[in-house]
Amino acid sequence: MNYESMPNAGNQEGLAVTESPLIQVRGVTRVYHQGTLEVHALRGVDMDLDDGEFTALVGPSGSGKTTLLNIIGVLDQPDSGTVTVAGQDVSQFDKGDAADFRLDTVGFIFQAFNLVPVLTAYENAEFTLLLRGVPAGERRKRVMRLLDRVGLADIADRKPHELSGGQQQRAAVVRALATEPRLVLADEPTANLDSETSAELMELMRELNGELGTTFLFSTHDPVVINRSRRSIRLLDGHIDGAADDVM
Repeated sequence: MNYESMPNAGNQEGLAVTESPLIQVRGVTRVYHQGTLEVHALRGVDMDLDDGEFTALVGPSGSGKTTLLNIIGVLDQPDSGTVTVAGQDVSQFDKGDAADFRLDTVGFIFQAFNLVPVLTAYENAEFTLLLRGVPAGERRKRVMRLLDRVGLADIADRKPHELSGGQQQRAAVVRALATEPRLVLADEPTANLDSETSAELMELMRELNGELGTTFLFSTHDPVVINRSRRSIRLLDGHIDGAADDVM
């Protein structure tokens, strides 16, 4: 975080304080092969993201948004370049390291919700805490606190098919935040929601960003998400398209 670029940083000593960004992407490329066809999803992307940001990756379909999000979350690997998250070069992780990193550092929110259909809202949120070996009392405390915060405490025992689309995505937000990750990656989180529900969800995540300090990075082309993000980074044809825009 570079306080020189933040007028309200409140540096009492009046001195510039510089820390390494939470995410550093340098020269990242990704090429997919479809038969004899090469699809260049990313073409030398450079990007920084500081702790606590609430930022949207913006661009049309095929611009590389989801690919970049997947590489940052170690769901995919670049063909060249480096990706550093929380001081770790995640582009060099093997499968075991990648799984541990995702469990400990990253929460995911998907456009199709990806809730386990046979589990309740509570159990879906609790599942990653079970994988981490968190004691039962602490699991319940964390999950119920978040379910209450997003307005789902009274229906925590319902399964996904008993929830509306907006409620399912709120449950997915709780699941993403239950492990107290430093970073939440959200891929088109409003794609299956109407505009009113999308706006409510974004306001909720923005409030949680402020309360918890969790960094949120979205991929989107939805104006509802873009207008409620604090910064947008534009991707076009696998490139960062000019400077990032501060939205606030």
